[in-house]
Amino acid sequence: MHQAGDLPVEEFRRAGRRAVDWIASYLSHPEDYPVLAQVAPNELRAALPKSAPEAGEPIETVLDDFEKIVVPGITHWNHPGFFAYFSITGSAPGILGELLSAALNVNGMLWQTSPAATELEEVAVDWLRQLLGLPAGFEGVIMDTASVSSLCAIAAARHALSDLEIRERGMAGRTDVPLLRLYTSEQAHSSIEKAAIVLGLGKAGVQKIPTDDEFRMDVSELARAIAEDRAAGHRPFCVVPTVGTTSTTSIDPVRAIAEVCESEDLWLHVDAAYAGSAAIIPEYRHVLDGCESATSIVVNPHKWLFTPIDCSVLYTTQPDTLTGAFSLVPEYLRTAVDGQIRNYMDWGVSLGRRFRALKLWMVLRSFGSQGIAERLREHIRLAQLFAHWVDEHPDFERLAPTPLSVVCFRARPAGLAAAGGSGTDDANAALNRFNETLLRRLNATGEVYLSHTDLRGVYTLRLAIGNLRTTEEHVARAWELIQREGRRLERDEGSS
Repeated sequence: MHQAGDLPVEEFRRAGRRAVDWIASYLSHPEDYPVLAQVAPNELRAALPKSAPEAGEPIETVLDDFEKIVVPGITHWNHPGFFAYFSITGSAPGILGELLSAALNVNGMLWQTSPAATELEEVAVDWLRQLLGLPAGFEGVIMDTASVSSLCAIAAARHALSDLEIRERGMAGRTDVPLLRLYTSEQAHSSIEKAAIVLGLGKAGVQKIPTDDEFRMDVSELARAIAEDRAAGHRPFCVVPTVGTTSTTSIDPVRAIAEVCESEDLWLHVDAAYAGSAAIIPEYRHVLDGCESATSIVVNPHKWLFTPIDCSVLYTTQPDTLTGAFSLVPEYLRTAVDGQIRNYMDWGVSLGRRFRALKLWMVLRSFGSQGIAERLREHIRLAQLFAHWVDEHPDFERLAPTPLSVVCFRARPAGLAAAGGSGTDDANAALNRFNETLLRRLNATGEVYLSHTDLRGVYTLRLAIGNLRTTEEHVARAWELIQREGRRLERDEGSS
């Protein structure tokens, strides 16, 4: 018989207890699962019907299938052996915040549609601003990811070119709009170039500036590129340095870049999505050196601040320019309190907005500034320890500095390098193949998950530490597995 309405409250209560119990058990023993999902492509699809059921099914049956079918296809980012990409944690306070936000199910597009959502967001982003040591002139907004935060910041930078009237007239078909130039480093995240594509600048509008030996933007090359573009009739408008690049976590010299931006009248947007959180540690406040001169900066609490994905905070000293780029208020969105309050729908692309501030606020309150700093400090210590092990081992080498909690390295067995001729292209190609195979073998163990990058033609393994549950024991086990699989691979290749 068809039943209208929601799940009965008592059924929800029983299912909710089961779900919370499952989560608590999961967070207690995430290492019981293989960190990288050990399933074949389309395996989950094949296990499920091709269409939704006609009659509703008991929620207990749905939860059964979550455990039996969905969980085996999960790569466990909360696993202490997750060392890939930027290792992140959905902490218990953040998970509870996400749960409560889902229950409230508010849309924070206007202040009026949930005053607490707007005002708690104002509070949470200002608390975070203070923890990061940014000046009071920065005002913040929570978005989903750094990709969208940077997109909106670059859109604001383009809007600041008021003489071009791009908001009203667009760019297409106009002969009076020069090629607009955005500058970022060759090590910048792909989201910066993607933003240029979305905004109509195209890949041609992005100048990728070379980096130095430590993979940091070369400021003299930046200045040269700007001068050449101006001479060619192009219009420089924005520079995007990175604090904590994706591949190596290198920190661009923001203060020197800010001086260039000031002299050239350019918008300075800093991508500090990963490493910005490190500034909460007093002795690492320097990672944001020069960022006080930025026009905008993005920091992702869902990367290294224990907040469940997604949660990205965009700060700017020119909120009027940002809202000027995006605000569009039809009659049905006008309210009696407009002008007295902040409507965050005006701060970006999305009209609908999740109540993300709740989980960030709960994380900041539950851990406190000292607790956060202690946890981040420990991650950095573990990464430095792992880097030391790599440096001391004759068959491994570090390929980039380790300023924070990510180590870039590769296996370099003496026999393999000698067989190809040390320093030759053949030797490097052989080492690249060796490390690619090594990574596959490591990830197949189910105990650890590492990712890789390419550093000037060198296949590079990355070990990232950022999980609340990762201990020195887990890092030591990862190092043991890396050495073990390296030895096995070397023997296998020697016997083939």
